[in-house]
Amino acid sequence: MTSESHAGLPQRPPTLHHTRSAAAPSAIPSQRRAQPGLEHFNSAPADAAEAIVLACCGSRRWARRVVEHRPYPDLESLLAGCDEAGYDLSPADVHAVLAGERSTGLPPSAPQAAHTALDAAHTAYEAKFGHAFVICLDAYGRDECLDQVLAGIRSRLSHEPDEERAISAEELRALVRSRLAHAMADQSESDTPDPAGR
Repeated sequence: MTSESHAGLPQRPPTLHHTRSAAAPSAIPSQRRAQPGLEHFNSAPADAAEAIVLACCGSRRWARRVVEHRPYPDLESLLAGCDEAGYDLSPADVHAVLAGERSTGLPPSAPQAAHTALDAAHTAYEAKFGHAFVICLDAYGRDECLDQVLAGIRSRLSHEPDEERAISAEELRALVRSRLAHAMADQSESDTPDPAGR
């Protein structure tokens, strides 16, 4: 564990946080529409901008690298910068970020058999690799997520640790990219004036 570990950092969204719903054809917000969230991020004090990225990635080094390269002309540039900063992390940094991730369970209304299967799969994965299973599910609808996670865990359990570390790092970068895109969209919504003047 390095000094960039997750201790004391804000909880990131769960690994399965961003998925498509029937009302949302794409989990990644449009990169071509007006971007008040990005404008806010570009102009915010460094510590405030770093906190936005830190909540998505859990690594101060990763967050600082993204913030240092402001301003970004568009969301695509920000997400590319986030990817680049993620690639620049050392293996120890990536391990520290993965150690801070947490797996998500199912809604309480899901069948008990589904809870049992998912819990068992996560337990087997974490026992072998020492961190939560991470996967970005932006390409799938909510009704596909359980099957994708179970299939992913079963497939990846056959990997050697070095191979799985590389795959986990790639999924982690995709997940952080998704979280950051949503953070920009959420900021845009909070900056939008209430049409009723409230």
